Amino acid sequence: FAPTAAWALQAHSSPEGLYVHQMAHVYFFLALGYLYWDVRRSSFSGRGWSYLLKFCIFMLCWNVVAFVGHALAGNIDAHIVAGAGGYLRGRIQGENTFTTVLFYLAKFDHIIVVPALFFLYKGMRTLYQSVEDHAGEIDS
Repeated sequence: FAPTAAWALQAHSSPEGLYVHQMAHVYFFLALGYLYWDVRRSSFSGRGWSYLLKFCIFMLCWNVVAFVGHALAGNIDAHIVAGAGGYLRGRIQGENTFTTVLFYLAKFDHIIVVPALFFLYKGMRTLYQSVEDHAGEIDS
C-alpha cells in the first residue's frame, strides 16, 4: 500500500520549470522586502520585531544567493562541483573561473538560511511570550 520510494527533491524541466522557480524567488524577495519595510515604518517595537527584521535581512540575502545559484546552474555543468567523500568534501572540478567559484559558493546557501530560520523562531517565540504576558496582566 505504501510507496517504495519517497523522493524529496523535485526536478524542474527545462526551461519552463526554472523560469517559474526564478519568478517565485523574485516574488518572495519582493514580499520579504515589503514585510521588512512595513515593520520598520510601523510603531512595532520590541525584541520580537527586531528578530523578525533580522529574519527578513537573512532571507533577502539567501534569496539573492539562491537566485544567482540557479541562474549559474543553467549556464555551467552543474556536476562541476563533485567529490568522492560526500557533500562536505566537494571540490570544483576543472578550471577555477569566476563563474564556477560563484556557483560553488552559492551551494552553501544553507549558511544563510539556517540563521534566518533561527531568527524567525526567536521572533515568533518572543512575540508569543509578549502576548501571553500581556494576557496575564489583563486577567489579574
